[in-house]
Amino acid sequence: MKNTAKTQLTILKNDEWLRPFAPAIEGRHQRVADKIQQLTRGKKTLADFADGHLYFGLHKMSREWVLREWAPNATDIYLIGTFNDWKETEEYRFKRVPGTGNWEIRLPLSKLHHQDLYKMSVHWNGGQGERIPAWCRRVVQDDVTKIFSAQVWAPAKPYEMKKKNFRPSKNPLLIYEAHVGMGQDKEAVGTYNEFRENVLPRVVADGYNCLQLMAIQEHPYYGSFGYHVSNFFAPSSRFGTPDELKQLIDEAHAEGLAVIMDLVHSHAVKNELEGLGNLCGDPCQYFCSGDRREHPAWDSLCFDYGKNEVIHFLLSNCKYWLQEFGFDGFRFDGVTSMMYYSHGLGQVFGGYGDYYNGSQDDDAICYLTLANTLIHEVKPEAITIAEEVSGMPGLALPYKDGGIGFDYRLAMNIPDYWIKTIKEQPDEYWKPSSIFWELTNRREGEKNISYCESHDQALVGDKTIIFRLIDADMYWHFKKGDENEMARRGIALHKMIRLVTASTMNGGYLNFMGNEFGHPEWIDFPREGNGWSHKYARRQWNLMDNKELCYHYLGDFDRDMLSVIKSERMFQKKKVVEIWHNDDDQILAFTRGHLLFVFNFSPTRSYTDYGFMLPHGTYHVVLNTDAKAYGGFGFADDSVPHFTNYDPLLERDGKGWLKLYLPARSAVVLRKEE
Repeated sequence: MKNTAKTQLTILKNDEWLRPFAPAIEGRHQRVADKIQQLTRGKKTLADFADGHLYFGLHKMSREWVLREWAPNATDIYLIGTFNDWKETEEYRFKRVPGTGNWEIRLPLSKLHHQDLYKMSVHWNGGQGERIPAWCRRVVQDDVTKIFSAQVWAPAKPYEMKKKNFRPSKNPLLIYEAHVGMGQDKEAVGTYNEFRENVLPRVVADGYNCLQLMAIQEHPYYGSFGYHVSNFFAPSSRFGTPDELKQLIDEAHAEGLAVIMDLVHSHAVKNELEGLGNLCGDPCQYFCSGDRREHPAWDSLCFDYGKNEVIHFLLSNCKYWLQEFGFDGFRFDGVTSMMYYSHGLGQVFGGYGDYYNGSQDDDAICYLTLANTLIHEVKPEAITIAEEVSGMPGLALPYKDGGIGFDYRLAMNIPDYWIKTIKEQPDEYWKPSSIFWELTNRREGEKNISYCESHDQALVGDKTIIFRLIDADMYWHFKKGDENEMARRGIALHKMIRLVTASTMNGGYLNFMGNEFGHPEWIDFPREGNGWSHKYARRQWNLMDNKELCYHYLGDFDRDMLSVIKSERMFQKKKVVEIWHNDDDQILAFTRGHLLFVFNFSPTRSYTDYGFMLPHGTYHVVLNTDAKAYGGFGFADDSVPHFTNYDPLLERDGKGWLKLYLPARSAVVLRKEE
């Protein structure tokens, strides 16, 4: 039944400028309801529908093996592998499941063994090819031939998760974005175990409460950063075994960290031998046809979200990672690309009409809404984040309110703003009013993940904030006692930028692995152009650990900044209230709960007794970017409490003047005594 004015969706009630587009918004909402009804047939929940991984793929039963695959265009399929010398034999021939496009083979337990390698030999009218099953859970690459094969994974003692019923801490959500392979000092691919032993303790000590793992789904090309996925149900074997990934997640949970993964459902690698590109002679089995099949910018294939079988595959994939590995949610990659026929390329979003003009892929939007509905049905406390740049209204609103259902959207405008500011404006022209507006300009009721930089800004061809601020002087003047003006400037602004971004967050804050201490190198994965070197595909923790260098100043500040934020109970629910800004003085001040944040962005002017009208009381310094412990000058005595001064004109409002010494290019956080 369609919505009427009597049951108007919340998104329309809260934003009158959206009401002219009510038919489109209500139509999308109804489309999802109809699709759920169609998929579940009115008998099962969406979670029951998304059990494809329990039916398809290879399963070891009590008395036999069973392997099933959706291959509607196939005329014959054989299982080949190390167990039959990779040859087609009648014993390993699939049978078509009557009345479906599914194929099945059942084998005695003696015919397959743990770590056997296998593929399908698929025949179709006019062709044949070796293929890795779409639903396989383990894929490995031969070190010599570089050929990928599916692998039987059935250890005698599979890893059992010890931490049960984990509940993430989300107030606020503090995300540490990480890549397992490049998480070590060594010039090689790191493993799940090495990450668990060496990096996880750092994340815990830093104070983050959520670990976001990249490149988990199997991908043939390491340098794709995991965004050209071939095997959607297989955790990348280059980092270790499925059991080792489970142990990493289990121990993260034991330390209080939620673990989410980058989920790539926006496209798939074009490969046919490793991926879904041409599984059984139909290049469009999983993907769009015609011009829409290939992504024009990513050299990849675009899923056809209008097919129920594709929805089944992708929704089951969501449920699989949640249940099989205990992930606590997902950061959905490429959401903008999914939602628009143009993939958002060259498209300008200047008004609400640009979101409801027919250029949107309603099948993809429906799928995203279904995915969020399913994820929160399977795991109500799950976390979903959209990487989305167009600003689609309702993206981070619940479906019941007329939204697409994500919990958060990445605030992708913020790193762009910082890059533009650093590149184009000398420090003396930085305007606090502009900074505050850019960091707090958000849609009502939709939560965001704020960040200064993610992995995107650390890739070769781009620059991190610290490198933009200091450039090559990081290599020559980052030893204590040898800092030049460029280094001191970079150290100061790096802390201020991160503090003002984190303290104004509306939902959560994200940092990419190593950026908390100003990692000096870009990320460049091994490739032909660099001689297949791992020199820049790693994190140099030794720089942070070396107390003779300045990097630890930034890392120590990041840790203490998060500690201060977490010390304010229910920080996320406390409103950001601007107290003062003055663009001429370059001063910004705002409160959040009992915390007062004051910034002096001026590179040259320090202020004595700079006053703010605040509620009467005593204020104690809890963090100062200029402290010597963080590489600052230590101009202020932070042990001294600050008291509001009496002013009869302010007394009726219970306020007085709080006067502070504000050194140039510094920020201070004070807590009001309760």
